[in-house]
Amino acid sequence: MDALAGLLDGPRAQGAFILRMVMAPPWSVRIEDRAPLCLMCVTGGEAWIVPDGGAPVLLRPGDIAIARGPEPYTVAHASDAPPTALIGPGGHCTTLYGEPLAESMHLGVRTWGNAPDGATTVLVGTYQLAGEVSRRLLDALPGLLHLPAEVWNCPLMPFLEEEITRDEPGQSVVLDRVLDLLLIAAVRAWFSRPGAEAPAWYRAMADPVVGRALRLLQNDPAHPWTVASLAEKAGVSRAALARRFAELVGEPPMAYLTGWRIDRAADLLRQTDATVESVARQVGYSSAFALSAAFKRVRGVSPQEHRSRG
Repeated sequence: MDALAGLLDGPRAQGAFILRMVMAPPWSVRIEDRAPLCLMCVTGGEAWIVPDGGAPVLLRPGDIAIARGPEPYTVAHASDAPPTALIGPGGHCTTLYGEPLAESMHLGVRTWGNAPDGATTVLVGTYQLAGEVSRRLLDALPGLLHLPAEVWNCPLMPFLEEEITRDEPGQSVVLDRVLDLLLIAAVRAWFSRPGAEAPAWYRAMADPVVGRALRLLQNDPAHPWTVASLAEKAGVSRAALARRFAELVGEPPMAYLTGWRIDRAADLLRQTDATVESVARQVGYSSAFALSAAFKRVRGVSPQEHRSRG
Protein backbone atom coordinates (compact mmCIF):
# COMPACT_ATOMS: atom_id res chain seq x y z
CA MET A 1 0.00 0.00 0.00
CA ASP A 2 1.55 3.32 -1.01
CA ALA A 3 0.40 6.81 -0.05
CA LEU A 4 -2.45 7.10 -2.53
CA ALA A 5 -3.62 3.52 -2.09
CA GLY A 6 -3.85 4.36 1.61
CA LEU A 7 -6.28 7.12 0.71
CA LEU A 8 -8.75 4.46 -0.39
CA ASP A 9 -8.18 2.04 2.47
CA GLY A 10 -10.91 3.50 4.67
CA PRO A 11 -13.50 4.57 2.08
CA ARG A 12 -13.26 1.31 0.15
CA ALA A 13 -14.26 -0.68 3.24
CA GLN A 14 -17.90 0.03 2.50
CA GLY A 15 -17.65 0.69 -1.21
CA ALA A 16 -18.80 3.73 -3.11
CA PHE A 17 -22.12 4.97 -4.42
CA ILE A 18 -21.81 5.75 -8.14
CA LEU A 19 -24.39 7.36 -10.44
CA ARG A 20 -24.90 9.50 -13.52
CA MET A 21 -26.91 12.65 -12.88
CA VAL A 22 -28.80 14.12 -15.85
CA MET A 23 -30.43 17.50 -15.30
CA ALA A 24 -32.29 20.22 -17.17
CA PRO A 25 -32.58 23.73 -15.66
CA PRO A 26 -33.81 24.90 -13.34
CA TRP A 27 -32.32 22.46 -10.84
CA SER A 28 -30.52 22.62 -7.51
CA VAL A 29 -29.61 19.74 -5.19
CA ARG A 30 -28.58 20.24 -1.57
CA ILE A 31 -26.03 17.62 -0.40
CA GLU A 32 -26.17 16.80 3.31
CA ASP A 33 -25.14 13.14 3.21
CA ARG A 34 -22.10 13.69 5.48
CA ALA A 35 -20.02 11.43 3.21
CA PRO A 36 -16.27 11.97 3.68
CA LEU A 37 -15.50 12.23 -0.01
CA CYS A 38 -17.41 12.85 -3.24
CA LEU A 39 -16.03 12.96 -6.77
CA MET A 40 -17.94 14.89 -9.47
CA CYS A 41 -17.04 14.88 -13.18
CA VAL A 42 -18.97 17.00 -15.66
CA THR A 43 -19.29 15.33 -19.07
CA GLY A 44 -21.93 17.64 -20.56
CA GLY A 45 -23.21 21.15 -19.88
CA GLU A 46 -22.22 23.04 -16.75
CA ALA A 47 -22.80 22.73 -13.01
CA TRP A 48 -22.06 24.98 -10.06
CA ILE A 49 -20.82 23.65 -6.73
CA VAL A 50 -21.59 26.01 -3.88
CA PRO A 51 -19.95 25.03 -0.57
CA ASP A 52 -21.33 26.48 2.63
CA GLY A 53 -19.15 29.44 3.49
CA GLY A 54 -17.00 29.09 0.38
CA ALA A 55 -16.81 30.54 -3.10
CA PRO A 56 -18.94 28.89 -5.82
CA VAL A 57 -17.04 26.81 -8.40
CA LEU A 58 -18.18 26.35 -11.99
CA LEU A 59 -17.60 22.91 -13.51
CA ARG A 60 -17.41 22.52 -17.28
CA PRO A 61 -16.98 19.38 -19.42
CA GLY A 62 -13.78 17.56 -18.50
CA ASP A 63 -13.52 19.25 -15.10
CA ILE A 64 -13.40 17.23 -11.91
CA ALA A 65 -14.17 18.29 -8.35
CA ILE A 66 -13.63 16.52 -5.05
CA ALA A 67 -15.79 17.63 -2.13
CA ARG A 68 -14.44 16.61 1.26
CA GLY A 69 -17.20 16.06 3.83
CA PRO A 70 -18.94 16.09 6.12
CA GLU A 71 -19.69 19.77 5.41
CA PRO A 72 -22.79 20.27 3.20
CA TYR A 73 -22.83 21.94 -0.21
CA THR A 74 -25.16 22.56 -3.15
CA VAL A 75 -24.88 21.49 -6.79
CA ALA A 76 -27.01 23.50 -9.20
CA HIS A 77 -27.47 25.02 -12.67
CA ALA A 78 -26.76 28.48 -11.22
CA SER A 79 -24.74 29.59 -8.23
CA ASP A 80 -27.77 31.31 -6.66
CA ALA A 81 -30.42 28.69 -7.45
CA PRO A 82 -32.46 27.71 -4.36
CA PRO A 83 -32.41 23.95 -3.59
CA THR A 84 -35.37 21.85 -4.70
CA ALA A 85 -34.01 18.45 -3.67
CA LEU A 86 -32.06 17.16 -0.69
CA ILE A 87 -29.59 14.26 -0.51
CA GLY A 88 -29.30 12.97 3.04
CA PRO A 89 -27.21 10.26 4.71
CA GLY A 90 -27.05 7.02 2.76
CA GLY A 91 -27.94 8.82 -0.46
CA HIS A 92 -31.60 9.17 0.56
CA CYS A 93 -33.21 11.71 -1.78
CA THR A 94 -36.21 13.84 -0.84
CA THR A 95 -37.77 17.23 -1.40
CA LEU A 96 -36.96 19.91 1.15
CA TYR A 97 -40.15 18.83 2.92
CA GLY A 98 -39.13 15.19 3.23
CA GLU A 99 -41.15 13.75 0.34
CA PRO A 100 -39.27 10.88 -1.36
CA LEU A 101 -37.84 11.55 -4.83
CA ALA A 102 -35.83 8.41 -5.55
CA GLU A 103 -38.53 6.77 -7.67
CA SER A 104 -39.70 9.85 -9.56
CA MET A 105 -36.14 10.86 -10.52
CA HIS A 106 -34.94 7.37 -11.46
CA LEU A 107 -33.98 7.46 -15.15
CA GLY A 108 -32.39 4.04 -15.64
CA VAL A 109 -29.38 2.01 -14.54
CA ARG A 110 -27.35 4.20 -12.15
CA THR A 111 -28.98 7.26 -13.70
CA TRP A 112 -30.83 9.92 -11.73
CA GLY A 113 -32.22 13.30 -12.65
CA ASN A 114 -35.14 15.47 -13.71
CA ALA A 115 -34.98 14.98 -17.50
CA PRO A 116 -33.73 12.03 -19.61
CA ASP A 117 -32.41 14.45 -22.24
CA GLY A 118 -31.10 17.09 -19.84
CA ALA A 119 -28.17 19.14 -21.11
CA THR A 120 -26.09 18.71 -17.95
CA THR A 121 -24.50 15.36 -17.13
CA VAL A 122 -22.45 14.80 -14.00
CA LEU A 123 -20.78 11.54 -12.96
CA VAL A 124 -20.89 11.25 -9.19
CA GLY A 125 -18.93 8.86 -6.98
CA THR A 126 -19.47 9.09 -3.22
CA TYR A 127 -17.30 7.21 -0.74
CA GLN A 128 -19.31 6.15 2.27
CA LEU A 129 -16.72 5.64 5.00
CA ALA A 130 -13.49 7.34 6.00
CA GLY A 131 -10.70 5.67 7.92
CA GLU A 132 -7.75 6.83 10.00
CA VAL A 133 -5.24 5.87 7.31
CA SER A 134 -7.09 7.74 4.57
CA ARG A 135 -7.53 10.77 6.85
CA ARG A 136 -3.76 11.33 6.74
CA LEU A 137 -4.16 12.36 3.12
CA LEU A 138 -7.71 13.71 3.17
CA ASP A 139 -6.77 16.25 5.82
CA ALA A 140 -4.26 17.71 3.37
CA LEU A 141 -6.98 18.39 0.78
CA PRO A 142 -9.11 21.54 0.69
CA GLY A 143 -12.84 21.35 1.38
CA LEU A 144 -13.42 21.60 -2.36
CA LEU A 145 -10.75 20.60 -4.86
CA HIS A 146 -11.25 21.67 -8.49
CA LEU A 147 -9.18 20.56 -11.49
CA PRO A 148 -10.22 22.26 -14.76
CA ALA A 149 -10.01 20.21 -17.94
CA GLU A 150 -7.21 22.40 -19.30
CA VAL A 151 -4.81 21.52 -16.47
CA TRP A 152 -5.25 17.77 -16.56
CA ASN A 153 -6.25 15.18 -19.12
CA CYS A 154 -7.56 11.88 -17.75
CA PRO A 155 -8.75 9.13 -20.14
CA LEU A 156 -10.67 7.47 -17.30
CA MET A 157 -13.59 9.91 -17.43
CA PRO A 158 -14.92 8.80 -20.85
CA PHE A 159 -14.46 5.17 -19.81
CA LEU A 160 -16.38 5.71 -16.57
CA GLU A 161 -19.19 7.42 -18.45
CA GLU A 162 -19.41 4.51 -20.87
CA GLU A 163 -19.42 1.89 -18.12
CA ILE A 164 -21.65 3.58 -15.54
CA THR A 165 -24.98 2.65 -17.17
CA ARG A 166 -24.05 -0.91 -18.11
CA ASP A 167 -25.80 -3.67 -16.19
CA GLU A 168 -23.60 -6.74 -16.38
CA PRO A 169 -22.21 -9.26 -13.88
CA GLY A 170 -19.41 -7.74 -11.81
CA GLN A 171 -20.17 -4.24 -13.05
CA SER A 172 -20.12 -2.69 -9.59
CA VAL A 173 -16.59 -4.03 -9.05
CA VAL A 174 -15.46 -2.54 -12.37
CA LEU A 175 -16.95 0.84 -11.48
CA ASP A 176 -15.42 0.82 -8.00
CA ARG A 177 -11.96 0.21 -9.43
CA VAL A 178 -12.32 2.87 -12.14
CA LEU A 179 -13.52 5.36 -9.54
CA ASP A 180 -10.53 4.52 -7.33
CA LEU A 181 -8.15 5.13 -10.23
CA LEU A 182 -9.86 8.40 -11.09
CA LEU A 183 -9.59 9.59 -7.50
CA ILE A 184 -5.90 8.66 -7.32
CA ALA A 185 -5.20 10.43 -10.62
CA ALA A 186 -7.01 13.57 -9.44
CA VAL A 187 -5.23 13.72 -6.08
CA ARG A 188 -1.87 13.10 -7.73
CA ALA A 189 -2.55 15.88 -10.24
CA TRP A 190 -3.57 18.22 -7.40
CA PHE A 191 -0.37 17.65 -5.44
CA SER A 192 1.71 17.97 -8.62
CA ARG A 193 0.61 21.58 -9.18
CA PRO A 194 3.28 24.28 -8.77
CA GLY A 195 3.24 25.48 -5.18
CA ALA A 196 0.98 22.61 -3.99
CA GLU A 197 1.10 21.98 -0.24
CA ALA A 198 1.34 18.20 -0.12
CA PRO A 199 1.94 16.45 3.23
CA ALA A 200 5.61 16.03 4.11
CA TRP A 201 5.43 12.23 4.05
CA TYR A 202 3.72 12.36 0.63
CA ARG A 203 6.51 14.52 -0.79
CA ALA A 204 9.05 12.22 0.83
CA MET A 205 7.72 9.33 -1.28
CA ALA A 206 9.67 10.78 -4.22
CA ASP A 207 12.97 10.46 -2.35
CA PRO A 208 14.81 7.26 -3.41
CA VAL A 209 15.86 6.44 0.15
CA VAL A 210 13.05 7.70 2.39
CA GLY A 211 10.39 6.76 -0.16
CA ARG A 212 11.53 3.15 -0.08
CA ALA A 213 11.55 3.13 3.72
CA LEU A 214 8.04 4.59 3.86
CA ARG A 215 6.69 1.99 1.45
CA LEU A 216 8.26 -0.78 3.49
CA LEU A 217 6.63 0.50 6.68
CA GLN A 218 3.24 1.05 5.06
CA ASN A 219 3.15 -2.22 3.15
CA ASP A 220 4.18 -4.42 6.05
CA PRO A 221 3.57 -2.75 9.44
CA ALA A 222 3.52 -6.16 11.16
CA HIS A 223 7.20 -6.73 10.38
CA PRO A 224 9.54 -6.16 13.40
CA TRP A 225 11.17 -3.15 11.81
CA THR A 226 14.15 -1.35 13.30
CA VAL A 227 16.00 1.66 11.93
CA ALA A 228 18.90 -0.68 11.17
CA SER A 229 16.78 -3.12 9.15
CA LEU A 230 15.12 -0.29 7.26
CA ALA A 231 18.48 1.27 6.49
CA GLU A 232 19.77 -2.04 5.16
CA LYS A 233 16.77 -2.36 2.83
CA ALA A 234 17.17 1.26 1.71
CA GLY A 235 20.89 0.78 1.06
CA VAL A 236 22.18 3.46 3.43
CA SER A 237 23.62 3.67 6.92
CA ARG A 238 21.40 3.74 10.00
CA ALA A 239 22.44 7.30 10.83
CA ALA A 240 21.89 8.50 7.26
CA LEU A 241 18.38 7.05 7.12
CA ALA A 242 17.39 8.40 10.54
CA ARG A 243 18.64 11.87 9.67
CA ARG A 244 17.10 12.02 6.19
CA PHE A 245 13.79 10.48 7.29
CA ALA A 246 13.31 12.98 10.10
CA GLU A 247 14.31 15.83 7.79
CA LEU A 248 11.80 14.94 5.05
CA VAL A 249 8.92 13.38 7.00
CA GLY A 250 9.15 15.49 10.14
CA GLU A 251 9.47 12.62 12.63
CA PRO A 252 11.76 9.61 13.20
CA PRO A 253 11.06 6.32 11.37
CA MET A 254 9.88 4.45 14.47
CA ALA A 255 7.54 7.28 15.49
CA TYR A 256 6.03 7.23 12.01
CA LEU A 257 5.66 3.44 12.21
CA THR A 258 3.87 3.69 15.55
CA GLY A 259 1.40 6.21 14.17
CA TRP A 260 0.79 4.09 11.06
CA ARG A 261 0.24 0.95 13.15
CA ILE A 262 -2.22 2.69 15.46
CA ASP A 263 -4.13 4.18 12.52
CA ARG A 264 -4.33 0.77 10.86
CA ALA A 265 -5.49 -0.79 14.11
CA ALA A 266 -8.14 1.92 14.55
CA ASP A 267 -9.55 1.17 11.10
CA LEU A 268 -9.52 -2.60 11.61
CA LEU A 269 -11.28 -2.25 14.96
CA ARG A 270 -14.14 -0.27 13.44
CA GLN A 271 -14.39 -1.93 10.06
CA THR A 272 -14.01 -5.59 11.00
CA ASP A 273 -15.05 -8.00 13.74
CA ALA A 274 -11.47 -9.10 14.36
CA THR A 275 -10.46 -9.54 17.97
CA VAL A 276 -8.04 -7.10 19.57
CA GLU A 277 -5.49 -9.93 19.66
CA SER A 278 -5.88 -10.52 15.92
CA VAL A 279 -5.69 -6.80 15.13
CA ALA A 280 -2.57 -6.51 17.28
CA ARG A 281 -0.75 -9.17 15.28
CA GLN A 282 -1.89 -7.68 11.95
CA VAL A 283 -0.30 -4.34 12.76
CA GLY A 284 2.89 -5.49 14.46
CA TYR A 285 2.18 -5.92 18.18
CA SER A 286 2.92 -9.15 19.98
CA SER A 287 -0.32 -9.25 21.98
CA ALA A 288 -3.59 -7.50 22.72
CA PHE A 289 -1.98 -6.08 25.85
CA ALA A 290 0.90 -4.53 23.88
CA LEU A 291 -1.51 -2.96 21.37
CA SER A 292 -3.80 -1.69 24.12
CA ALA A 293 -0.92 0.01 25.91
CA ALA A 294 0.31 1.71 22.73
CA PHE A 295 -3.21 2.59 21.58
CA LYS A 296 -4.13 4.24 24.87
CA ARG A 297 -0.83 6.12 24.98
CA VAL A 298 -1.39 7.55 21.49
CA ARG A 299 -5.17 8.03 21.45
CA GLY A 300 -6.10 8.26 25.11
CA VAL A 301 -8.66 5.40 24.90
CA SER A 302 -8.42 1.63 24.77
CA PRO A 303 -9.02 -0.32 21.54
CA GLN A 304 -12.37 -1.54 22.89
CA GLU A 305 -13.46 2.00 23.76
CA HIS A 306 -12.48 3.15 20.28
CA ARG A 307 -14.48 0.34 18.72
CA SER A 308 -17.58 0.98 20.83
CA ARG A 309 -17.53 4.68 20.02
CA GLY A 310 -17.61 3.85 16.33
